[in-house]
Amino acid sequence: MGLVVLWPGGAPAHERTGVGFDRQTQQATVTKVVSVSCASVNASGGTPTGDTSTAEGSSAQQQASGDCKRATIRVDTGDDKGRTFTEIVQPDQSRQLEQGEKVVVAYEPSAPKDLQYSVTDVNRRIPMAVLAIIFAVAVVVVGRLRGVMALVALAISFMVLNFFVLPAILQGSNPLVVAVVGSSAIMLIALYLCHGLSARTSVAVLGTLISLLLIGVLGSVFIDWAALTGNTDDNTGLIHGLYPSIDMSGLLLAGIIIGSLGVLDDVTVTQTSAVWELHEANPAMGWRGLYRAGIRIGRDHIASVVNTLVLAYAGAALPLLLLFSIAQSSVGSVANSELVAEEIVRTLVGSIGLVASVPVTTALAALVVSADRPGAGKAHVAAPEAAPAAAVGATAAGGSAQARGGRGRRRKR
Repeated sequence: MGLVVLWPGGAPAHERTGVGFDRQTQQATVTKVVSVSCASVNASGGTPTGDTSTAEGSSAQQQASGDCKRATIRVDTGDDKGRTFTEIVQPDQSRQLEQGEKVVVAYEPSAPKDLQYSVTDVNRRIPMAVLAIIFAVAVVVVGRLRGVMALVALAISFMVLNFFVLPAILQGSNPLVVAVVGSSAIMLIALYLCHGLSARTSVAVLGTLISLLLIGVLGSVFIDWAALTGNTDDNTGLIHGLYPSIDMSGLLLAGIIIGSLGVLDDVTVTQTSAVWELHEANPAMGWRGLYRAGIRIGRDHIASVVNTLVLAYAGAALPLLLLFSIAQSSVGSVANSELVAEEIVRTLVGSIGLVASVPVTTALAALVVSADRPGAGKAHVAAPEAAPAAAVGATAAGGSAQARGGRGRRRKR
């Protein structure tokens, strides 16, 4: 119902700004690379590749006396297919162009004709496609049918993000509502596809949904309290410039919810399966016993998952943390800056949701599985009462056997 009500029907159109990801791009090929003197290039007014700045001071002097590269690039797509242009690559630039290399070029129609195209990136489609194929094969070989269903669920998740979540936010819908509805749809599709229609899966779904709502509430409270704007870098600034109606703090909250969903699925499914297996191993256990045993398993899960989440966010923000380390900023100053504060709120709110999902899901699973077989417990309760009689019989049988063995030994002697 949420998907139907909020369905955007596509992202709204806008005029391209020619800045950042909003530039027009085409595919191209480096056809020729020759070495030239940097001194002659600078004297003739040559320019380096557009997206990398040159060094200053002594590095500039080294450039002047070193060898640069003049690359000839052929445009392979678009209206100017077959057109060539040249770019100068300085020796200290991180990206060095090679002959035959596939690249991505930006196109600016309003610029002078000889400056309309510039290299912006390398074309990585082939290595990325090969890596994706290796991943898919590994999942199918190990997971078999479940692996296939997991890949189908992954594709559907990307479709929900691409055709619902992103366009709905761009259309001006509340990012929190869009994130909750989109995450819930992804969760329902992924869990039921991978684990089947069963009470066990439904418990995991319910535990995940409750945890998502908790993350949404906590995230909303602390984003407002900490006065986080969500507009902290060039990309978010460009989004705000193109679509001023988007609530950037709400976009930050939506990212927290969607980012926590994948780990939540893992925790809730694992906890539910653990409780079900405990019940299969000992059907006589009541829901309290199942809950206590499941929580003991969940504590180990909490310790590893929280650490994983913190390290994942720290790894994503590693260049930023490195800059703060270079600046020799104090821990308090670093934590107070909005860039780092966003990651702290993201990590802690997501971790609280993960921690809460363990007792919630375990309690739900224990209640459902203990009520699933009401007669099983009675059948097994009588077993301990019969045990003493059986033990007495076994003892008597053992005593008789020992007596017969003793008489046989005496006869032999």
